[in-house]
Amino acid sequence: MAGSQRANDAARTGSPACESIYNRIAMLRAERGISRRQLAEALGVHYQTVGYLERGEYSPSLYLALRIAQYFEVPVEVVFATAPFPRIGSGE
Repeated sequence: MAGSQRANDAARTGSPACESIYNRIAMLRAERGISRRQLAEALGVHYQTVGYLERGEYSPSLYLALRIAQYFEVPVEVVFATAPFPRIGSGE
């Protein structure tokens, strides 16, 4: 996301740009063949919420973040991070 876009998003949400939360929800869904709607139903949220989370337009509550990690049966830090995840195959 471009710096100016991140600043605009921060202004809209009231949180500093440095508080971005990155996630691997889309990757985990794809690996398991799960649709946004299926994940949303399992979590008890609207399917659009899953899209907002995946695009980084919405940061989940701690409760929701833990439920997502539990759904995928992975530690929460596998799904969410405060820094961008390295690209697969980047050697980082």
